[in-house]
Amino acid sequence: MRSTILTRTRRWLGASALALMVGVGGVSTAFVMTGQAANAQVQNAAQIVVPQASVQQGFADLVEAVKPAVVSILVEAEAPGESVQRGGRNFEFNFPDLPEDHPFRDFFDQFGQDGPRGAPGGQGRPRHFMAAGSGFITSADGYVVTNNHVVSDATKVTVIFDDGSEHIAEVVGTDERTDLAVLKIEGEDLPFVTFESDEEPSRVGDWVVAVGNPFGLGGTVTVGVISGAGRDIGGSNYGDFLQIDAAVNTGNSGGPAFNTNGEVVGVNTAIYSPNGGNVGIAFAIPARTVRQIVDQLVTDGAVTRGYLGVSIQDVSKDIADSVGLPTASGAIVREPTADGPAVAAGIKSGDIILKVDNEDISDALDLSRTIGSKSPDSTVELTLWRDGAETTVSVQLQVLDETAAAPEQPAEPTPPEAIPEAATSLGMTVVPNGDGSGGLLIQSVEEDTPAAQRGLATGDVILEVDNKPVASAADFDQALAGVEGKGLDTVLLKVSRSGDVQFIGLPIAE
Repeated sequence: MRSTILTRTRRWLGASALALMVGVGGVSTAFVMTGQAANAQVQNAAQIVVPQASVQQGFADLVEAVKPAVVSILVEAEAPGESVQRGGRNFEFNFPDLPEDHPFRDFFDQFGQDGPRGAPGGQGRPRHFMAAGSGFITSADGYVVTNNHVVSDATKVTVIFDDGSEHIAEVVGTDERTDLAVLKIEGEDLPFVTFESDEEPSRVGDWVVAVGNPFGLGGTVTVGVISGAGRDIGGSNYGDFLQIDAAVNTGNSGGPAFNTNGEVVGVNTAIYSPNGGNVGIAFAIPARTVRQIVDQLVTDGAVTRGYLGVSIQDVSKDIADSVGLPTASGAIVREPTADGPAVAAGIKSGDIILKVDNEDISDALDLSRTIGSKSPDSTVELTLWRDGAETTVSVQLQVLDETAAAPEQPAEPTPPEAIPEAATSLGMTVVPNGDGSGGLLIQSVEEDTPAAQRGLATGDVILEVDNKPVASAADFDQALAGVEGKGLDTVLLKVSRSGDVQFIGLPIAE
């Protein structure tokens, strides 16, 4: 189980920025009740039948029914070795002239280099290790779901059933972005479980039963409730995690969390912990996401996602006020990607995406997930807020290139010395940007002003004011006058810091 420490990192300008290059991307179980309680029924050749649990009587019937489909995952893996430098852990051997028959040669070969014998600065030999996780069977013919981080770098994967029997597994496919993986074992008529229905998803406050292999203690059962939903744990483009308080620890990764009908509501994947152990907060990938990814991995061995080609950020109240948007919702486009689908459809920097196919978009993460769930090459209709009114555009999505390298961030420019034509307004002094890239350089920011409170700082470059490029003090004053002429009390600034572009709404009322 990955230990995810959720720190409140202050993002500059207080904006939640997200590069939207991707998105994420049941059969209800029948049950039988006789009298006040019923024994669990397991069909050897088919889906498990689970009686509805009675909280007063515990969850023993449910657990007895689902445990045959929950497995432990034993992984043998290999990681690159580390070079060892002299004087400590990073010891570098630097004896190129050491004779081949020298008694120290074997010692250096053991800890030394991948290159020529005795050559300095090489990598150490690969490090072999073993790890354990959890998983569950989703079909009678042996497809198993677990976490990607459980089987990454695996050279051998063994699936261990509750009765102790072992099966060598093949990795069918993995998806790093959602941390899911599908394995395949040989077998017929294996016990399996299903996912909960999208029509009746579990809610915050509903019971969950986690079954897994914490610390190698296979078949461990913990019970709790769904304590939160839609959690974003670390800026993942596919956040939307369920938060549960059932005890989850190292080794539970990839294991299922069940509802009281014995349906899988989520795959346990991370914990919030200051010490690496359970503190009552764990996170599970929701069933709707798991089902979609697993279906693609089983069918194609890989996941393809819709690609819009924009970088985006959340719409704050200040930004909404600056463009006359009634509510702070949607995602504002920082920059469309060159040659991407958005550019072809005419989407511009400063557009706010409010809806996709008439479905409301709450924030940047919601847009990322929504676009990613669409089929590549499909056409979607986007509702935009532009120039104070709604408009619609159609965009034909492309296939996201998962292997494309992220663009390099430009080097941080050296702020030029102050030059004439400085302007002081809104608690800032700005001058033309002397590095030739355009915009206005913020030369100073007064303390305790709205500009300072929203994170603007010396060295930031204002590229646009009210979606209008500015290169001089006169441009700045003219754009500001235009905002006031609209009757707005907040101005939209497009600001660059070290090549990272953000929008910020800055109040202008006295």
